[in-house]
Amino acid sequence: MSITADDVKAALAKVIDPNTGKDFVSSKSVKNIQVDGGDVAFDLELGYPAKSQVALLRGLVVNAVKAIPGVSNVSVSVQVKILSHAVQRGLKVMPNVKNIIAVASGKGGVGKSTTAVNLALALAAEGASVGVLDADIYGPSQPMMLGINARPESVDGKTMEPLENHGVQVSSIGFMIDPDEPMVWRGPMVTQALQQLLEQTNWRDLDYLIVDMPPGTGDIQLTLSQKVPVTGAVIVTTPQDIALLDARKGLKMFEKVGIPIIGIVENMSTHICSNCGHTEAIFGQGGGEKMCKDFGVDFLGALPLTMSIREQTDSGRPTVVADPDGAVASVYKEIARKVAVKVAERAKDMTSKFPSIVVKND
Repeated sequence: MSITADDVKAALAKVIDPNTGKDFVSSKSVKNIQVDGGDVAFDLELGYPAKSQVALLRGLVVNAVKAIPGVSNVSVSVQVKILSHAVQRGLKVMPNVKNIIAVASGKGGVGKSTTAVNLALALAAEGASVGVLDADIYGPSQPMMLGINARPESVDGKTMEPLENHGVQVSSIGFMIDPDEPMVWRGPMVTQALQQLLEQTNWRDLDYLIVDMPPGTGDIQLTLSQKVPVTGAVIVTTPQDIALLDARKGLKMFEKVGIPIIGIVENMSTHICSNCGHTEAIFGQGGGEKMCKDFGVDFLGALPLTMSIREQTDSGRPTVVADPDGAVASVYKEIARKVAVKVAERAKDMTSKFPSIVVKND
């Protein structure tokens, strides 16, 4: 009995992608099935970056197809195709940035900037083209965290080139001011600076732009929600009630302005003693997960409070690049894959598919 493409589809429909929780056929990942006698070839197209997952995923589908009687050889090409996804009503996706992800918190001191930079580095490690926009105008920290001490260049006198380190493009007001100089600006100047950093930086074909937001729900957050095409937001909190109280306000702000919540990251979930390794939940337990249940959003992961995360970030080599195979880096990478998968599941941006219609009165 000869093997057909339907036989291959039926076998692959039983294989679940561990990153999405869906089978490869219903998620439309299987493309171009070709059968020649006992030889089977097809493409596996992923909507999220997954360099570290390729061998695992290829093994899953190859084993499933090889189980079909008569199949002797299976050839699989694993490809990644990251698309632009829908943003707030009335806004258009930027031509050189496919997806903008805001990383926010209700209050300061919860490790939002550390989470943002490691999320960006983890997405880059998985093969995506990634940028970081430091939107914390009053307290820019990304230059130090990414180990960049330079001024951006302008070729045309109107726009500037992003600076780069560890494989990510970066734009920050911190590149243009003295580190000890306070930003004594009123709200309108701050929001104008944010828009200039976003729109006048020559981002080079980004799959994801991670925006490190300032804490709170003020002018910058409002500008971002009204004028910047955001695909989704990640909320960072710590387990204690006072941080969760403010994180809830941040989450509800994004909901009000039509920006979907990708999920919640719980930082400083447990403290690990650097001497004996004892683990203790010094800020309480389960706060982030409870918040997820209350609002019906995804829990993306929990990170420990360890000295190494702080030391690595302060030195300009955040955990994902300083210790890429370590336990903490693997948590960041898992969070990054979950974020990318959630973005891939969003409705695709169709604004470029429709022509502009102009009505003229003759």
